[in-house]
Amino acid sequence: MKFKVESGGSLHGAIRVPGDKSMSHRTVMLGALAEGTTIATGFLEGHDALCTVQAFKDMGVTVRGPQNGRIEIDGVGMQGLQKPDNVLDMGNSGTSIRLLSGLLAAQRFDSTMTGDISLQKRPMGRVTDPLKLMGAEIGSQEGRPPLVIKGGQSLNGIHYEMPVASAQVKSCVLLAGLFADGRTSVTEPAPTRDHTERMLRGFGYEVERENDVISVQGGGRLTAATFDIPADISSAAFFLVAASIAPDSDLTLEHVGMNPTRSGVITILTLMGADIEVLNEREVGGEPVADLRVKSSALVGIEIPEDLVPLAIDEFHVLFVAAACATGRTVLCGAEELRVKESDRIASMADGLSRLGIENEVLDDGIVIVGGPLKGGEVDTYNDHRIAMSFAVAALRASGTIHINDCDHVATSFPGFAELAASVGLKVSVES
Repeated sequence: MKFKVESGGSLHGAIRVPGDKSMSHRTVMLGALAEGTTIATGFLEGHDALCTVQAFKDMGVTVRGPQNGRIEIDGVGMQGLQKPDNVLDMGNSGTSIRLLSGLLAAQRFDSTMTGDISLQKRPMGRVTDPLKLMGAEIGSQEGRPPLVIKGGQSLNGIHYEMPVASAQVKSCVLLAGLFADGRTSVTEPAPTRDHTERMLRGFGYEVERENDVISVQGGGRLTAATFDIPADISSAAFFLVAASIAPDSDLTLEHVGMNPTRSGVITILTLMGADIEVLNEREVGGEPVADLRVKSSALVGIEIPEDLVPLAIDEFHVLFVAAACATGRTVLCGAEELRVKESDRIASMADGLSRLGIENEVLDDGIVIVGGPLKGGEVDTYNDHRIAMSFAVAALRASGTIHINDCDHVATSFPGFAELAASVGLKVSVES
């Protein structure tokens, strides 16, 4: 599948983007281990989250839906998962394979997880290393999937100081800690998204935090919950940038999750001069939510504060587009994590920006982007869904049509992106 995006346009209206992917994954994982039936609305029906759903179905959990964003999970309790008949296929989902590693390491049965070609290239040592310190036995292909996990191991609580700020690593260790003997704690070098901690509390499991140390005590239980998953701020980010760079735009994004460990994209865009108004702030299921009204503005290049990097790690691809449309230089450092996502997002975005006439310099841990006129052209996504959507947004300021190859993976995080974007003014069409 390819996107063809004609140049120009402006954005108007009010939309709600799909539900938060991180919370959708965790809803299934924690709901499956809970006692009782968990019911959630706003569930993201993208391929990544559906891989998590299928994995738990394969382990004997009854799941109804998702349908129209509603899902029901009949929990089997902490010890109720069953050995799957086959290898668990995580598709393109790094969240699924990394978080499930923590849960599966504590089960009585052996299991194997794999994924698509892209996922099989991604490093897993960051989660398998601490799990092995807890007593897990995990085999891999030189640190990459498939992961072969031996069941029946007794896990012990540890204190783990993460070398790199990563919500996936933190969550993996904490989830394993639910089954471990004693106390498991994680020190994070910088704040990362805290959905796991918030949702564990929502399912009735005690989580302690003291400064930068998060801890759980093994041997507890989870109780089913009911909640409405907020719209994903990572998905909203494409429209925040789009309405900022497209002239005469005025767009409202409804029910967006405003978790402070995820809202770095709003802070960065505001520093660049974006006109974003936060409206109707409220709390839903323990998570802050708001409506965001964004209007056209003249963006300027900035040096992005490094303490904001972990708070916007999944939004930098589209922030690079904002930088390309800004006046002056934008400098990003301290973003090594971007080099081990679905693709090397720094190198991949740099390649596409260069093809569209934007001067940039790739750094070991970031990039320098010089704003300037965008031209039309053909770009590759390297099978990365977020890169596909980012270059679709870039067409709003390009002088010609942008053709984007290999867009099939967009459905992993944002099913219906092209249709929703077209409904508010982006000139995007899908070609097979």
